Amino acid sequence: YNLIMGIIKDCIKGKKTSSIPIWFMRQAGRYLPEFREIRSKNTNFINLCLNPQLSKEITIQPLKRFNIDAAIIFSDILLIPYSLGQYIKFEKDLGPKLDDLNFENIIKSPDEEILKKLNPIYDLLKNTSKEKILSGKDLIGFVGATWTIYVYMLNKKSPKKSLNNDIYNYPNRDDLIQRIIHVQKLHIKKQVENGASLIQIFDSWAGLLSEKKKNQFIYEPTKEIVEFTKSLGVEVICFPRNIQNYKEYCDVVKPNAISIDYNIDPKIISKHIDIPVQGGMDPKILLGDKETLKKEAKRYLDIFKNHAYIFNLGHGVLPETDPSMVDYLVKTVKEYK
Repeated sequence: YNLIMGIIKDCIKGKKTSSIPIWFMRQAGRYLPEFREIRSKNTNFINLCLNPQLSKEITIQPLKRFNIDAAIIFSDILLIPYSLGQYIKFEKDLGPKLDDLNFENIIKSPDEEILKKLNPIYDLLKNTSKEKILSGKDLIGFVGATWTIYVYMLNKKSPKKSLNNDIYNYPNRDDLIQRIIHVQKLHIKKQVENGASLIQIFDSWAGLLSEKKKNQFIYEPTKEIVEFTKSLGVEVICFPRNIQNYKEYCDVVKPNAISIDYNIDPKIISKHIDIPVQGGMDPKILLGDKETLKKEAKRYLDIFKNHAYIFNLGHGVLPETDPSMVDYLVKTVKEYK
């Protein structure tokens, strides 16, 4: 594949970089006035994600503002259930609402049908990869982790407030998991073919599982996806939010890089994790003053001074963030010696 190469990829491969690489989860989104303008005219979120022209424009908006090292595609992890025919709508302040799951339809939907629904994402990647602004930067594609997608498909909404415990005993559980894995692989392969130079796997709800369930629902499926992505010649970053035991996760799943959340002590990570580390800082720090922001950024940079490190947050940029604070943070990281 004709892949663009940026310093994030270099960092993951263990090459020396001229500065600390930096990008942000949710860097294209609600905190940017130029995004809000597009969003106000496009109220259907799924349709917006599947509009290659607009999603490309949104993907590169943060690169026009900040000296960051990657674009991450403007898309959503729930486009996998959508591609399988599970209807989704996003409600303001409530998040996604999914319809009942029709297992027969999900098992029967042909690959061509699935890929046809997701095709605008591949157009977005192809078009974005040709943009001059991306020269020397990475273009990050992504999927939700198997477990997180499984949770949404059966819980039918975010499990933040309530998780339906029946999902563990769903009668077609194993077949559904295999089905999700199959579509994740289709989706990753197409993203790579169309210009994604890195893949990130978002396991937003990894923290919900008890220790004894982790192997079945997180480690095994994610390991399979990681191995598949590596087989395409592309590095993979995993973000298992609130997993607690990052060391065990890395030992079993073997991603090329691990993205950490803000609940874990970065010192523990720098001591016990050998692979490149990404992220960690609490996004709420960006809502405070510059002095605190600089101090906290420097704390992470100092801890990982002798470790391959990609600066990012421990979760996505919050909607109420002032873009000038993001700019200040980028400059702070870029000037760090």
